[in-house]
Amino acid sequence: MDAGVRETRISAAFVAVADILTTDFDAVELLHTLVNDCVEILEMNAGGLMLADSTGELHLMTSTSEAAEFVEVMQMAASSGPCIDCFNTGRAVAVSDIADDAGGWPEFKKVALAHGFRSALATPMKLRGKVIGTMNLFSETAGEVSVRNAAVAQALADVATIGILQERVIREGQIVEEQLHRALDSRIVIEQAKGVIASALSVTMDDAFALLRKYARDRNLTIRSVSERVSDRELAVQDMATSSTAARVQAAE
Repeated sequence: MDAGVRETRISAAFVAVADILTTDFDAVELLHTLVNDCVEILEMNAGGLMLADSTGELHLMTSTSEAAEFVEVMQMAASSGPCIDCFNTGRAVAVSDIADDAGGWPEFKKVALAHGFRSALATPMKLRGKVIGTMNLFSETAGEVSVRNAAVAQALADVATIGILQERVIREGQIVEEQLHRALDSRIVIEQAKGVIASALSVTMDDAFALLRKYARDRNLTIRSVSERVSDRELAVQDMATSSTAARVQAAE
């Protein structure tokens, strides 16, 4: 990605996140947008995002692939890994080569390498010292994360954090716990819809989510609303697939 394209992509990412905050605010949509944009801009291969509930327990809110999800869940189960350290300290944790630098996290090292990841960047989501979660990016190649890339990731994470902590609390009087409950509920609905699509089309869960996300974006709908229609059998999976294929053909023409 050349410098001009990169700067344009960064600006677009901030606009996209800000747009979600000023319209019909949806925490899950915000988190999906944040992680996907960061993966693309920083030229990583996968990412995930964890948020803490009122007791401090971390929950996986979104991930860009099944591999990233597995690595994230493993870290939460083991209470060990760069993402956990990032959450506990409130500071970014960069791992340039998981094969060499992850001696303190044996479970993370084993699982990350098994899924093809060689480096990682965990960025805290915090405001005024309050850490509410971490955004975690993974790459299939080893290498140092540049200061510029780390700053971009932190800036985008800060915007999302403000949205989660303040937008609803200040404007509508809702508390963080309500946001987390909605996000968790949405995640369950989305996972159910992914399973329905994967089974009906004989595709992977990653491909099922890609189809779900594209269908929602093409129609300016939230992923949750489309997932609910799929799970309730109000939206036929074959219709989604046909629509997606037609859109690709039209774009090619």
